[in-house]
Amino acid sequence: MYNLNFKYFFIYILIINLIGFLFMYIDKKRAINHQFRISENTLLLLSILGGSIGSFIGMYKFRHKTKKKKFTVGIPLIFIIESFLIMQII
Repeated sequence: MYNLNFKYFFIYILIINLIGFLFMYIDKKRAINHQFRISENTLLLLSILGGSIGSFIGMYKFRHKTKKKKFTVGIPLIFIIESFLIMQII
């Protein structure tokens, strides 16, 4: 039972991080093309929901939101807090 739950948790983390990464890419492209953007709150929410690694990698891969403190400090901080919480559960 424990292994099954861990499997689903791992799949969830993989998917939410992929979404965080893709949203950074999509928002960067929309910014370049002066199109409707993904809100900063949505990008941060994805990090809070477990996508902080994907969002962080996307930030630096696409050089997007790297001048905004709420992202350069916030996303790594979210990752640290989430890592701590996961370690408490495991």
